[in-house]
Parts: sequence; structure tokens; C-alpha cells
Amino acid sequence: MNKDQIKGRAEEAKGKIKEVTGKILDDDELELEGNVQKKVGKVRADFGDLKEDLKKDK
Repeated sequence: MNKDQIKGRAEEAKGKIKEVTGKILDDDELELEGNVQKKVGKVRADFGDLKEDLKKDK
């Protein structure tokens, strides 16, 4: 695992927590912020996955 995979998955988890908390508290802004953070984390994790795949192909 590389740092992009780790940090991306951590951001996904933090985003999911914010999203669920926003739903529970009926806070649309927090829910949206969590959703965005989750998606950004997914993109970073996917980038890390791509880097790993390219490294394996060498």
C-alpha cells in the first residue's frame, strides 16, 4: 500500500462519519461536506491503486 491509498481510505472513512452524523443531526451542510470528503478520499485511494498497478506491471 502506498500513502495515497492509506490517506484516501482514511478520508473516505472520515467523510462517511461526517455524512452519517449530518443525517442523524439533520444537518444538510455537514452531510454534504461528508459526502464530498468521502468522494475526494475515494479518488485519492483510486489514484493510489492505479500507482500500485503500474508499479506491478513493470
